[in-house]
Order: sequence, then C-alpha cells, then structure tokens
Amino acid sequence: MTSGITWKMKGMYTKSCNCAYGCPCDFWDRPSKGFCTGMLGMHIQEGHFGKTPLSGLSFAAVYNFPGALHEGNGSLQPYVDERANADQRNALLTIMSGKAGNPWFEVVSSLLTTIHPPLFVPIHFAMDIKKLTAKVHIPGHLETVVEPIKNIATGGTHRIQVVLPEGMEYKMAETAAAVVNRAMGKIPYDFPNGHSSLAEVEHTQTGIV
Repeated sequence: MTSGITWKMKGMYTKSCNCAYGCPCDFWDRPSKGFCTGMLGMHIQEGHFGKTPLSGLSFAAVYNFPGALHEGNGSLQPYVDERANADQRNALLTIMSGKAGNPWFEVVSSLLTTIHPPLFVPIHFAMDIKKLTAKVHIPGHLETVVEPIKNIATGGTHRIQVVLPEGMEYKMAETAAAVVNRAMGKIPYDFPNGHSSLAEVEHTQTGIV
C-alpha cells in the first residue's frame, strides 16, 4: 500500500463475463472459451477515502484477458461516476489501481498490461440481490442486464451460491445470467447469456471484510 489512507467501500457488486454460468476463476479453472472478457461494477452505499466521502457513487470497469486471469496480460477500461468531484475521482481511481492497499485490487492491477484512460460518465446501477437481478448501463459504453438462471424443469428460479471463505473479491456470491452482456468502448464484446455474480461486499485498505 502506498497511499497510507484508511478507506471503506460497502455496497452492491456485480460482474458479468463471457464464461458459462459459474465463474471458472472462483474454481482456479480456465475460462470457458479460453479467454476472459467482461465487466465489473459497484454501487457504494457507505464509503470514504480518508475524509473524502464515497457514499452514493458507482464505478465500473470493462476488462479482457487473453487467457486465464492469473496469466495476466490484461486490458482494462475504468469508468467513474460523473457525479464524483475531483477528490472522489482521485480516491476511486487510487483504490482501483491497487495503490491504496486491499489484496483484490492489488492482484488485479498487477495482472494488467494496458489501462485505458479513465472515463467520467453517467453510471446507471440497479441491483436486487434477493431477486437475482441487476442492470448496469453506461450510455454508449456498456450494457449489462442480469436475471435469474431458469430451472429447466419448472421454469422457476434456479439459485446457486458460491461461498469462498478465503475469497478476496467476495466471500459469497449469487450466480445469475447476464442475458444482455455487451460493451462498445475500447474493449468491445457481446456475449449474451454469460455468467454473472451478484454480491454484497465491504472492502477496506486491508481487504474484504
């Protein structure tokens, strides 16, 4: 950690990618299609970076890894809520860069070889973890719509939870379907009906709570 600042981000977190349901990364397995492309996003319900408040803001990123995540050589496009002021923008980008501590952000940043300039944009973020639904929309850049996986026998909701007692990204995530899963910016993709994880998380400079 280089910033030496105490921080917290507590809120709703989602990621969607090109893989089949059930994130292979959670099982140290290779991506379903041999590469990993997708998005992640978070809406901060409670948060701060030192004395800078972060509550109510959102951030997102689109990423691509040519192989498995741990093999590196990744590309990332960061997006920050346009409502954030200069201090808040700097805080979120510092956290995302891994320079403010937290093993998850440190590891991901170490696996990147290309980071596109951050964009400050309207981020429309909605998530209902009980209903297994989410929407993340950045006009002209990103669109993700998450719905429950369907039970093929009954047509009802098929619920799957992944529990990671030693997880860095989340400790427990609901598995769902990214029925719309596309990006149109520097890292374009379109993989409907891909994997999605939904989680309630609390990250600090020392790691996930």
